[in-house]
Amino acid sequence: QLQLEESGGGLVQPGGSLRLSCTAAGVALDFFAIGWFRQAPGKEREAVTCLSTRLGTTYYADSVQGRFTAFRDTFRNKVRLRMNNLETKDTAVYFCAADPGSRNCRTGSDWHDQFSDQDDYWGQGNQVTVSS
Repeated sequence: QLQLEESGGGLVQPGGSLRLSCTAAGVALDFFAIGWFRQAPGKEREAVTCLSTRLGTTYYADSVQGRFTAFRDTFRNKVRLRMNNLETKDTAVYFCAADPGSRNCRTGSDWHDQFSDQDDYWGQGNQVTVSS
């Protein structure tokens, strides 16, 4: 059983930065496609980014392109989401998800739905609040 845990959220002012981490005990995340999602109050869940394994492609939602960077910290078995130039609209609970059936993200915009299967794993979420 893969258990994911997010950390690194908190309160930050507009224009600030945060780095989220996703980790799993006892399982190497390098073997899975990993996604980050977020859900703001009263809104549907939104796909943020998808990382393929080492040599694959990373995809970003248009809303975060150029501000967010996702990468793997293999030594520490973590997947990081570096968020720069944060805006109030980035306020949400952020989740990481793992697809044990694939090492790569689906192409085009299909990655948005990649982590919807019963076999996929999700963390509990971590709050990010951007406010002055």
